[in-house]
Amino acid sequence: MSHVSPFHIAIPVHNLAECRKFYGEILNCKEGRSSDQWVDFNLFGHQLVIHYKPKSETEELHHNPVDGHDVPVPHYGVVLPWETFESFSEELKKKNVKFVIEPYIRFKGLAGEQATMFFLDPAGNALEFKAFKDMGQLFAK
Repeated sequence: MSHVSPFHIAIPVHNLAECRKFYGEILNCKEGRSSDQWVDFNLFGHQLVIHYKPKSETEELHHNPVDGHDVPVPHYGVVLPWETFESFSEELKKKNVKFVIEPYIRFKGLAGEQATMFFLDPAGNALEFKAFKDMGQLFAK
């Protein structure tokens, strides 16, 4: 992978103000364009848009077992450089972010070994951030 283009993802949130604060202040995402229904953020160079959607009482996260943990589905996030992952996870701990899966090394000693962590935004959207010491392991079997 010599060059990766930024992705664009739009996610639903039931409280635009609360999520705007979370992505801006907790995740330190720079805000871009916005309206009273949506907000653009720079998420590590990628375009994340939160869109207002009324809260549904019937939607629940599904979980799949991965490496001994219940991984929330759906989820999204960014593959970070190793050092960035380490500093970012420490910053989130200092801000008292409640983790669904605490930062740890997944698949230790196996193909695809990676650092990973999961947490939820205020709307219940699951986020995963991960890192590889060897980016060549990103798609390893």
